[in-house]
Amino acid sequence: MKTIHFEDYRLGTEIKQALTEMNYKKPTLVQQEVIPLSLGGSDLIVKSKTGTGKTAAFSIPICELVDWEENKPQALILTPTRELAVQIKEEIAAIGRYKRINAVAIFGKQPFDRQKLALKQKTHVVVGTPGRLLDHIQKGTLNIEKIKHLIIDEADEMLSMGFIDQVEAIIKELPIDRSTSLFSATIPNELRELSQNYMKNPATIEAGNPGANLTADKITHALMKVKESDKLAVLQAVSIAENPDNCIIFCGTQDKVDDVFRHLRKVNFPCEKIHGGLQQKDRLSVMKQFKQGKFRYLIATDLASRGIHIENINLVINLDFPLEKESYVHRTGRTGRAGKAGKAITFVTPYEEKFIDELEKYIGFSIPIIPSPAKELVKERKDAFEQKLKSKPIEKRDPERQQHQQQIMKLYFNGGKKKKLRPVDFVGTITSITGVTGDDIGIIAIEENATYVDILNGKGPKVLKEMKERTIKGKQLKVHEAREER
Repeated sequence: MKTIHFEDYRLGTEIKQALTEMNYKKPTLVQQEVIPLSLGGSDLIVKSKTGTGKTAAFSIPICELVDWEENKPQALILTPTRELAVQIKEEIAAIGRYKRINAVAIFGKQPFDRQKLALKQKTHVVVGTPGRLLDHIQKGTLNIEKIKHLIIDEADEMLSMGFIDQVEAIIKELPIDRSTSLFSATIPNELRELSQNYMKNPATIEAGNPGANLTADKITHALMKVKESDKLAVLQAVSIAENPDNCIIFCGTQDKVDDVFRHLRKVNFPCEKIHGGLQQKDRLSVMKQFKQGKFRYLIATDLASRGIHIENINLVINLDFPLEKESYVHRTGRTGRAGKAGKAITFVTPYEEKFIDELEKYIGFSIPIIPSPAKELVKERKDAFEQKLKSKPIEKRDPERQQHQQQIMKLYFNGGKKKKLRPVDFVGTITSITGVTGDDIGIIAIEENATYVDILNGKGPKVLKEMKERTIKGKQLKVHEAREER
């Protein structure tokens, strides 16, 4: 069988350049099936769990198909959580960087006016949660007349969160002449009905059964019988015995997350927490720090189990048994990613033992029951555990992504629409610098009082130095490298 590479697809040079720098060489199975059909404009129903590469599966075709010249949004991506919206936006921005594709993330608990301003810019792709997107559509602040591509991601999660009516309301507002793709770990009847009503002869792609990716010789699964009152003690014992570099501890409620977080902090675990009760900026900050390896233990509700890509997770502990079978798939799927080995331990109380058979039937394999770590083992491994706790975590960086980002510098200028500045004003001045051409300028985002310009091909430092001495439209603007998040 011939090995397929991204070079084999009908993709423009800008997209291929970005994929090469991101070290995207061979497409995953779901990408191999989705990308050719999406490029051809087919409607799709894709049954695929997180960790299979589905975000890139729909992001790559979208980046290829959007027309840069068109100022109005051409693709709309619906997601259940703001974290996933931000992640997808970043993926599209990275893949579409050299095509200068501008993606905007829209979600609740963020200033509406700020989003309104962002949507006034030249925008190719809008990613967001259903409630806030519908709000913008109804208020006329999100122009949808040019939408050609609709992606519904984590559709079963949106169904379980009660968003499906909002999703349907959005679909009814969109142009009929569009492609629609639905991605979901499971396809319940409500989603099948949705597809029958609003999709045109969709092709169905199934990337394995729910347990297929969990048993790919990469994740070791285990059940551990524990009394509710003993959970915290056993959690500490497991942590000492396993001594992971990093670990996600899943709890059933926000209050439980708070309790476990307080307990682990008292015993000096380097940990943080994430759940829906935290402010958006705090949730994003925690996820970013965890991805970078700034602490070892993340205590979370199911919020963090879906659609968040964190590489190299050694251990997942289900402190509370996941009563929804899909949650087990998504929680344990946080480990054993990208070909790395991982372990998933699930605590089971006497009351919860009756749910084991149903879970095993759903995932398609039996989960062995193991005993809690023996006192002798915990004592034997405690020194190594404490040594690791005292050591400074090694900050993780994705070498390929880092190389990709090093080629791009985002510059901030303290002038925008109020000073009547336009993209052409920045392009004209920047390209007057010796050795800099229009191909070295990426996305230009002009706000009321600020402008952000992406400088490509490693020319950022040179442009930054030169622009400190030059004027734009006769105006001397302050310029510096933009902060990573704004």
